Amino acid sequence: MRHRLAGRHLARTPAHHKAMRRNMAQSLFQYGEIETTLIKAKEIRPFVERLITLARRNTLHARQRVIALLGDRAALSKEEQEKYEAMSRAERTRVLANRSGRRHRTGQVPAAYNKNKFPFVAKSVVHRLFTEIAPRYKDRPGGYTRIIRLAKHRIGDNSDLAILQLVGNEEAVTASTRKSAMPRRQKAAERIRYLQGKGGKKKSKSEASARPDTGGGEAKTE
Repeated sequence: MRHRLAGRHLARTPAHHKAMRRNMAQSLFQYGEIETTLIKAKEIRPFVERLITLARRNTLHARQRVIALLGDRAALSKEEQEKYEAMSRAERTRVLANRSGRRHRTGQVPAAYNKNKFPFVAKSVVHRLFTEIAPRYKDRPGGYTRIIRLAKHRIGDNSDLAILQLVGNEEAVTASTRKSAMPRRQKAAERIRYLQGKGGKKKSKSEASARPDTGGGEAKTE
């Protein structure tokens, strides 16, 4: 009997499973959406929603619980990531290791830093969760994430792929989603127009050449 064997193990040890869940949740809070397999997205979704519910309380105890469950790491936005990669190793260390604010990385550049050389510093994932993500769902009783299933599959094991996305990031749909959805929608729209008689099939070159030239005018009938 399957006593105390609930949940998806994903062929991983408990320590590996816990680390994977933490890393993917941190990436979701950092970027707003992640692309992963469908089974992993279903496994991580309850954990992410539990963290957002805790962050909505905005108390010291809630912050301690979130740090214990999620951990914390320095996060950069996509625009800052490009500038970060062009920096030297010493400059990268100063950007990530800086503790702006009293306890947490708030993203404020310290006064001791040269702002022309360091226009930004890293921000804490937990700080972003409490200050930006949780207030967005202040009046929403659950359902903070959505799973968008993709038409493509992962190369190797042919696993179903999906996007795990925070609700409210509709404009941030990745280009891969649009690219996979457009051909099918366009084909369906053309089929509907053809069935309604609004669009006909293209004529072949032989039919176009066999058609006599009328000179652009209508033939007169007596």
